[in-house]
Amino acid sequence: MTAPLLSELLDLALEAARRAGELLRDGRPADLGVAATKSSPIDVVTEMDIAAEKLITGFLSERRPDDGFLGEEGASTTGTSGVRWVIDPLDGTVNYLYGLPTWAVSIGAERDGETVVGVVEAPMRRETYRAVLGGGAYANDKPVRCRPAPPLDQALVSTGFNYVTTVRTHQAEVAQRLIPRLRDIRRSGSAAVDLCDVAAGRLDGYYERGLNPWDLSAGDLIAREAGALTGGRPGDTANGDLAIAASPGVFEPLQALLEEFGAWHD
Repeated sequence: MTAPLLSELLDLALEAARRAGELLRDGRPADLGVAATKSSPIDVVTEMDIAAEKLITGFLSERRPDDGFLGEEGASTTGTSGVRWVIDPLDGTVNYLYGLPTWAVSIGAERDGETVVGVVEAPMRRETYRAVLGGGAYANDKPVRCRPAPPLDQALVSTGFNYVTTVRTHQAEVAQRLIPRLRDIRRSGSAAVDLCDVAAGRLDGYYERGLNPWDLSAGDLIAREAGALTGGRPGDTANGDLAIAASPGVFEPLQALLEEFGAWHD
């Protein structure tokens, strides 16, 4: 893949994420409510999720009309260029609905199925994370690296919980077994932010079951380009069954425990 194309995709992702972040930050209505639900009555979509995705897809399709799209709120086109944009217009919707600051816009660009550009815009943190395949990871234009690995019992690890009750019940059981083996567990409510926090050295690791491609696309690349290892079950890439990102040295024992505890099934 040519450097000019990578640069173009990165610039477009940065601008689309910036515009969507501004819309979400500045345009949030005081009486924001739920527009729809997804997997369960507590898995919500707001009018702002939908508006942000329309902004992003409109901006990108005007400039690259032959590209494909996969978006959380329904954008799905194949395209003919070999490039597909994978978009989560508002990762952390429940946080956003409640006025909590941990939410982000996530945009990944794939070339022939491989993620080559990732941007995560976290407006309330005033942080923009970005990575290009093979080019390292950055936060606000400063290089970031994952933390040196501590022993697992001194590792700070984040996770997330599904909105389907039966799934989250098992996830809570896994977390209960894992907590005594770690320094502590965090739960931010945004997979994209958690992956970037691993990249920036704010977390030693992160894991979650039930993520979608738009949750992972940009953040997984950013974490890897910051030196973290990512994957799923042993031998798998990060996917809907299980996604893990951690500093080398934390990743392996964390993955082994998650496999032992059955974190990959309900």
